[in-house]
Amino acid sequence: MGKSLHPKVKEFKGFVKKHPKIVKDVRNGDADWQDLFEDWYLLGEEDTRWDKYKNESSKGNETPSTTQENKGGWMDQVGEMVKKMDANQLQQHINSLSEALGAVQGVLSQFQSGNSRGAGTATKTETPSKPSHPFSFRKD
Repeated sequence: MGKSLHPKVKEFKGFVKKHPKIVKDVRNGDADWQDLFEDWYLLGEEDTRWDKYKNESSKGNETPSTTQENKGGWMDQVGEMVKKMDANQLQQHINSLSEALGAVQGVLSQFQSGNSRGAGTATKTETPSKPSHPFSFRKD
């Protein structure tokens, strides 16, 4: 227990402290910590996934400008996400995804090459054992 937490876990704990309804949902069994952390890590704090928790914790703090932002189209949301995006972090995620896809492709190619070799040898061994004609007649 002497280990310090990962910085992202610390950030998530701070996010949860800002939105105590998250803890209530987990205790009620409506949510799972692992799923919440993964969503928070992948989607970020500004995603619409967290609106139900934000609305609960800041009902009195909502201004007309924030309601206008909520009514904006999804293109506005994408634009905001692009503005807030960290290029280095995005590059890390893309590299991780690329490595994962490469590993999956490697496994799939091993299975494909294994099946094609296995099928090739099976057909070669089956062909001589089966007679070419169901009734074998020999001429005398």
